[in-house]
Amino acid sequence: MKNSTLIFSLLLTLAASGCYSIYDEPKTATPTAPAPTPTFTPATAPVSAPVTTPTPAPAPIVTPDYSLAAKVVSVNTIGRFVVLSFPASQMPKMDQTLFIYRDGLKVAEVRVTGPQQDNNTVADITSGEAQVGDTVRDQ
Repeated sequence: MKNSTLIFSLLLTLAASGCYSIYDEPKTATPTAPAPTPTFTPATAPVSAPVTTPTPAPAPIVTPDYSLAAKVVSVNTIGRFVVLSFPASQMPKMDQTLFIYRDGLKVAEVRVTGPQQDNNTVADITSGEAQVGDTVRDQ
């Protein structure tokens, strides 16, 4: 019983001392006299610069890219058609005109004619020339 009362009193002392410190003492404010107002003549009045506050940068607008993109996987120069491979769930419409780019430069135009199998479709070359590996876009 003596040990439990000793432990209880130690815990009570620790809890009470943890809540109070010398930094928690209330600070007394020292009264200060108001600052005297300066008197200015128009010739010696200070010129204040206009205060500008920085405007926050507008939030960026993020829009999804729904444009078609594909690769040329096969070229038939005699028949003037190409086989295009599109990513899953993005297929062009029939008779849609697409553009073929090589190294960022437009090199050909194609018109989708079909047939379509899985993610591949056939397009006729209407102008220019295409090579395997060229990029196909709808704009």
